[in-house]
Amino acid sequence: MFDFDLVGTSNHRKGSSLSSSSFSYGWTYDVFLSFRGSDTRHGFTGHLYKALCDKGINTFIDDEELQRGEEITPTLMKAIEESRIAIPIFSKNYASSRFCLDELVHIVACSKEMRRLILPVFYDVDPSHVRHQMGSYEEALNSLKDRFKDDKEKLQKWRTALRQAADLSGYHFKPG
Repeated sequence: MFDFDLVGTSNHRKGSSLSSSSFSYGWTYDVFLSFRGSDTRHGFTGHLYKALCDKGINTFIDDEELQRGEEITPTLMKAIEESRIAIPIFSKNYASSRFCLDELVHIVACSKEMRRLILPVFYDVDPSHVRHQMGSYEEALNSLKDRFKDDKEKLQKWRTALRQAADLSGYHFKPG
């Protein structure tokens, strides 16, 4: 699937202490997974998460790392900032989630400001649909446009983040 060889990767799992290399480089997690749960949580993303953990790659996934009672947004933003690599998994319904889009905006900002790496995965979607907001991405953003008509800046940030992330070289997967 993926062949990750992360130099300085800490070989630990949830609940164990962080390696000193994580602190010296400014990250807590090696990988942050951004995904639309209803599309891929129990399939592709779940398998990717397991494969990364099996290789000793400390990976943040929301259902595993969030503590009960924590606010989702601040916790996710902090995890993005503290991750060495972000893997947005663009699936058909990714753009229908404002939480996914907000995560992506923060991922792109951290990539620029903190030099974090983004490795996009295009799961059963064409990268050009993400880049140019066509197909399900166009439908989702049109729906959000109605809900966020008073916040055109937010909509523009989402569009820009989708375009910038989709411009990066990534992995393409079709189910089966």
